[in-house]
Amino acid sequence: MYDGRQGSSSPFEQSVYLLSEAGRAVDRLLTERLAHRGLTPVHHALLSSLAQLGPHSRKDLTARVPATAPEVEQALDDLLSARLLQAMVVHVGGRQEVLTITASGESALDVLHADASAAQDDLLASLTKGQRVELNSLLRRVCAAAARGAGQAPRLREKSGWTLTQGSRRTWARVREGAAPADEPDTGTAG
Repeated sequence: MYDGRQGSSSPFEQSVYLLSEAGRAVDRLLTERLAHRGLTPVHHALLSSLAQLGPHSRKDLTARVPATAPEVEQALDDLLSARLLQAMVVHVGGRQEVLTITASGESALDVLHADASAAQDDLLASLTKGQRVELNSLLRRVCAAAARGAGQAPRLREKSGWTLTQGSRRTWARVREGAAPADEPDTGTAG
C-alpha cells in the first residue's frame, strides 16, 4: 500500500512518474514543432551533436544518435540536401566521410532552440520565474545523478517480491524466500 509520504495518496503521483509524464508532454510539443519545420527528432539530434561536438564521421554519428541506422542515414541525407551539413572526404586510416554543420545549419538550430524555448514557456506557464529557475536547478541535479547511475543495476526495494522472469515465455512470478519460479531453474539466489 502506498504510504502517501509524498503528499498524495496515489502512487502514480510520485516524482518519477510525474517526470516521465512531463517528458512525454515535452517530446510531443517538440516533435510537433519540428514537424512544422519538416524535421524530426533525429534531424535535431544530428544538428545538435555536430554543433556541440564538432565534425564527426557518419559511422560515429550513427552510433551517437538514439535512432536506427537507416533513420540516421536518411536524416543525414536530408540535412546534406538542405545544405545544413557539409560532407568532406578525409584519408586518415582509410577513406572516411566527415560531416560538419554549416552556417545555415547553425541558423536552423538557433530557430529550433527558439521553438524549444517557446514550448518550454507553454509548458511552464503556470510557474513563476523563480519556480522555473528552481525547477531547472533541481532537474540538472536529477540528470547528473541519472548520468552517474547509467549502466548500474536498478535498486529494488527488498519487500517487493515481484519480478519479470525470462524463460521460454515472459510471465509474472512471485518469488518468495529465494524460491525460483516454476519455469526457471533454481540459481540459489534470493530475488
